[in-house]
Amino acid sequence: ENKNKKEKSLCINYHRLLRLLPLTCLNFRKSLSRLYLVMSNDEAMLVAPPPPPPFDPTKPSTPISFPIKTLQDLKSRSYFDSFHFSFNRSSVPLRRNIAALPDRSRLLVCHDMKGGYVDDKWVQGCGNNAGYAIWDWYLMDVFVYFSHSLVTLPPPCWTNTAHRHGVKVLGTFITEWDEGKATCKELLATKESAQMYAERLAELAAALGFDGWLINIENVIDEVQIPNLMVFVSHLTKVMHSSVPGGLVIWYDSVTVDGQLAWQDQLTEKNKPFFDICDGIFMNYTWKENYPKASADIAGDRKYDVYMGIDVFGRGTYGGGQWTANVALDLLKSSNVSAAIFAPGWVYETEQPPDFYTAQNKWWSLVEKSWGIVQTYPQVLPFYSDFNQGLGSHISLGGRKLSEAPWYNISCQSLQPHLEFNEGKNSDIMQVTVDGREASYNGGGNVSFRGKLKRNAHFTARLFKPQLQFSASPISISFSVKSDKRSELSILLHFSSPSHETKSLLMVPNESINRFGDMFLPCVLTSKQTTSGWTVHETNLVLDGHTLTEISAFCSRPDDLTEETNTLEYFALLGHISIKSQQKTKLFPLASSWVIEAHHVKFVPGGSGSKTLSCKLEWRLKHPEEDSVFTKYNVYAENLSSSDYRPRKVMEEPRSEKVFLGTAHVDAYYVSDLVVKSDVKGVRFVVQTCGEDGSWQELDASPNLVVEVERLSSKLCCCGLI
Repeated sequence: ENKNKKEKSLCINYHRLLRLLPLTCLNFRKSLSRLYLVMSNDEAMLVAPPPPPPFDPTKPSTPISFPIKTLQDLKSRSYFDSFHFSFNRSSVPLRRNIAALPDRSRLLVCHDMKGGYVDDKWVQGCGNNAGYAIWDWYLMDVFVYFSHSLVTLPPPCWTNTAHRHGVKVLGTFITEWDEGKATCKELLATKESAQMYAERLAELAAALGFDGWLINIENVIDEVQIPNLMVFVSHLTKVMHSSVPGGLVIWYDSVTVDGQLAWQDQLTEKNKPFFDICDGIFMNYTWKENYPKASADIAGDRKYDVYMGIDVFGRGTYGGGQWTANVALDLLKSSNVSAAIFAPGWVYETEQPPDFYTAQNKWWSLVEKSWGIVQTYPQVLPFYSDFNQGLGSHISLGGRKLSEAPWYNISCQSLQPHLEFNEGKNSDIMQVTVDGREASYNGGGNVSFRGKLKRNAHFTARLFKPQLQFSASPISISFSVKSDKRSELSILLHFSSPSHETKSLLMVPNESINRFGDMFLPCVLTSKQTTSGWTVHETNLVLDGHTLTEISAFCSRPDDLTEETNTLEYFALLGHISIKSQQKTKLFPLASSWVIEAHHVKFVPGGSGSKTLSCKLEWRLKHPEEDSVFTKYNVYAENLSSSDYRPRKVMEEPRSEKVFLGTAHVDAYYVSDLVVKSDVKGVRFVVQTCGEDGSWQELDASPNLVVEVERLSSKLCCCGLI
């Protein structure tokens, strides 16, 4: 209260800065809010700022994912009243309807990374392109999102990308310690309460689009309540099976049938009763060498429903985890049980050298050597991949950069290539990587090929292992390449014919078509150069009865390479691959077919007459059709002056630029603190629909909505529906 003028000024400026920072700068806001420095003439004083207001999930704000922390919130269904609920629905179904898991040893991966809800909680993405991600989906069958909150709801980004690759996703229901015991006492008070809470969990999974639950009761249970615990597990399993196709409930090896918290590490009479009434058991990770085989014998026909735990951090786990996790995997595969990898984020959290990308690829290569590839894709048309890993340093569309800002949004992952890991930087080995720093044709990914390659040599790299059978309908295959004249990049397709003969078809540029005719069947391409330096190659084929079994990249040098350039590095980028039926290409709905609205519109005055605009955009088709289901939209904003309201003349250049805001995977997008300058009279929002085949609607044909800029006094102005 006795601050001098300088101290007061700094204090006021601190609060102004906090208000002006967009909500997307949350980490910086938190750092700034912990303490702020007020300087006096004689000394520096640390003054604690006022605490931020508590999170209110009913109020409009940047969409986030969050857990349910109390039984009361679960019982009341308050989550469905949250402003964030509609944003947290996953939009990508399992790429094929998997009613049952395959009858073989399976791999379950349990995400336990820094307590959960880190960068992945931002539903519309954030700016940390160094966030944690997984891209080796072709090695797993089930993915569990884990935290230590009562009800862990998987952020939709994980469900979207896992489903795209054919992987089921489970949330976690966990109780722990004394608080967990009290929770269980209420949960299991009666048979009816146990059934009610089971139904609440099943309802959440069905509404949010994930596939089931891991149940982890890590506290003692009153023995008299064990029958109701059995009711809870069995009823949850029953309701999940009826409400979600292929629904899955897995029990964690923790509390026993006599109510004691006693991890068994194997299937015994103390945990088998729970195993018998659900879809599987996740065994604790401190098992001994003979436990997997003993558990398989007890499980009998359900031996693959036994998931033996492996803690990647190595805490008492067989084989030591970490870089020797494959020791446990080898034993489990030979014992005919399944494996549950816990906390693969160890690579990220412990900052394994030399960098996360390299260490991650090396660690998962150990898994592949032990377990093999379990997911084959594509299996249906259309097939499309731009190798986007869900993070990057820029975003492109058709080779043109939409944004040069770093970003993170796992929902944007496209089908990931099965790249083989090569240790080290041996200059004689072609390095094949996804490199988000290099140019992209679409999204923020690519496959980069870099290394030495002699004039008469060639190099092939595995990209995908599909199981795609073609009919008599013609198909269109396209891919994009960016390289110099010294580096040629083609696509090699391997087929199995109806008579089970193996054939290889090389999609090579026309000038090189005769060079490899004795090795592969050549394929004539049409090529189109883009303004951004990418070349798009395309061909049409009829492959009636043939099955596509592998897609590879084929690197070569031109024949006329001089001796001098023969020693230079080979470098090429693959931007995308697309395979689609020519007969099933559909047009995007007209802009007039959509209804687009803005809700919760809020303007906040800023400096120099500017304002910030926040609002929720929502859109829907007036007459939705079954085959008009879209799971990706690009959202843009365009500032309008008074002259921009008149219609544009033919051939007239656009008067203002459309700025890319982000990507939506549901039919809504929240615009947060968009800066609107003083001379702007309105903001036009454009929603660009994207197809699953990699196509996109032209911006001029996309639905749009103009939000008028309000004239403001110095006070906050809020509007409703625009």
